[in-house]
Amino acid sequence: MDIITWTYILVGASFALYIGIAIWTRAGSTKEFYVAGGGVSPLANGMATAADWMSAASFISMAGIISFAGYDGSVYLMGWTGGYVLLALLLAPYLRKFGKFTVPDFVGDRYYSNKARVVAVICALFISFIYVAGQMRGVGIVFSRYLEVDINTGVIIGMCIVFFYAVLGGMKGITYTQVAQYCVLIFAYMVPAIFVSMQLTGNPIPQIGLGGTVADGSALLDKLDGVLQELGFAAYTSGRKGMVDMLAITLALMVGTAGLPHVIVRFFTVPRVKDARLSAGYALIFIAILYTTAPAVAAFGIYNAIDTVAEKPIDELPAWVTNWQKTNLIKVDDKNGDGVVQYLADPAANELSIDKDIMVLANPEIANLPNWVVGLVAAGAMAAALSTAAGLLLVISTSVSRDLFRTFNPKMSEKKELRIARLAAAGAVILAGYFGVNPPGFVAEVVAFAFGLAAASFFPVIIMGIFSSRMTKEGAIAGMLCGLVFTMAYIVYFKFVAPEMNSAENWWFGISPEGIGSIGMLINFVVCMLVSRFTPAPPQEVQKMVEEIRIPRGAGQATGH
Repeated sequence: MDIITWTYILVGASFALYIGIAIWTRAGSTKEFYVAGGGVSPLANGMATAADWMSAASFISMAGIISFAGYDGSVYLMGWTGGYVLLALLLAPYLRKFGKFTVPDFVGDRYYSNKARVVAVICALFISFIYVAGQMRGVGIVFSRYLEVDINTGVIIGMCIVFFYAVLGGMKGITYTQVAQYCVLIFAYMVPAIFVSMQLTGNPIPQIGLGGTVADGSALLDKLDGVLQELGFAAYTSGRKGMVDMLAITLALMVGTAGLPHVIVRFFTVPRVKDARLSAGYALIFIAILYTTAPAVAAFGIYNAIDTVAEKPIDELPAWVTNWQKTNLIKVDDKNGDGVVQYLADPAANELSIDKDIMVLANPEIANLPNWVVGLVAAGAMAAALSTAAGLLLVISTSVSRDLFRTFNPKMSEKKELRIARLAAAGAVILAGYFGVNPPGFVAEVVAFAFGLAAASFFPVIIMGIFSSRMTKEGAIAGMLCGLVFTMAYIVYFKFVAPEMNSAENWWFGISPEGIGSIGMLINFVVCMLVSRFTPAPPQEVQKMVEEIRIPRGAGQATGH
């Protein structure tokens, strides 16, 4: 069977599975809609968390960035993995012990203020909408290539699927759907990696194959360095980013991970505090399988791509180039008219343009793997994008229904709250679709901005809310607003207002927009501490609540305070 037929079969079967699970696990109460009834096992929650966290950025775009950036792309690996360790150690158990449904719920109660709750909702909505834009972009890319539709149509199809199982099943449906999606995405990621590793190095373990040798006996990375340098690019294993920017981006991604509302809420779905710790550990193992494989996939992909395209006559280009040209994500321009593709670092002479987001998806085609493997990768990419999109949409819907409407109408019935949550999710799907059609950048770049905003807004107030009983509502509100506004303004200025200024010599302290969230976080911390110092201390019952959250006394069943 051809690639399209295999793709329809595998993507269709996976979608049928997801929808079936959504129907089977339909939420009947707000607790089931928000936190799956609080009865998910640690193993299942670990898988669901891994799927929720490993978005289109992880599956599609991360290896693509590493393929073209080499050493510089390692910031995504270090930042996201380190951030998850930070989340598991410093946040998950304490937030689970607090026992609330959402991060704004925690902020509102901990800082004894509906104003603080509303500011937290605004931050959550900013972060979630920017993040979901990256997922919808990933959905559009997959459909545009494999289902032979344009990106806009692909985004609309993805919107309909997410709307069905996220709005119907809530967190309960999403959780068990994400367990299935993790199984699909990790199988889809590992199978082609193993195949290509065997082809290039003779080793079936991609992590080991990355350090192996190719057919001529030279080390794969040495060979790749040499090939790229011959074409005028920097060596694959060298870095061009400044050390300060590398540290800033890594830090922003780390603390941004620990402040992401759709990941944090997953730890409210398990029965006990110790289950939150255990599920965080399981999730780290499940995430590490993909993350330790990504550098190998990146190196294999760029090596094979250059080998099959560079210095080849245009009329003899392989089928994978022709296929992806239809999506406009690969462009060939014979500038010198010699009929041969020149892939060079010099933009004026380079005749080949490859979108970073296609490397993982195109990898099986580049390596001439069986068509069913290509279809499997499409199903895995859809699972990665849709699982995270669903989690983000739930954060948006719960932020609107619980943290806005119930704040101002506390006597609202549970049935009405659930209806508002579903309507909010529907509206969020439509807005997410718009961002998918008009994305502000490639997938991992967009997601990096969301991490920066999470780092600058949520992380300081959550950490200090847990570990400092002296933190006041005024400090939290001022800190969140200052961190969010500064970081957003910096990103918007360099990416949209004055993109021609977006270079190292114009950045503050040499820090790029992707890393500025680390400075926003520091501003948030400083403002929080200064304002808290000069405002009245929190009420005694709030200080007592903070002590009870932090001290693991009676840490079996969460009590809520």
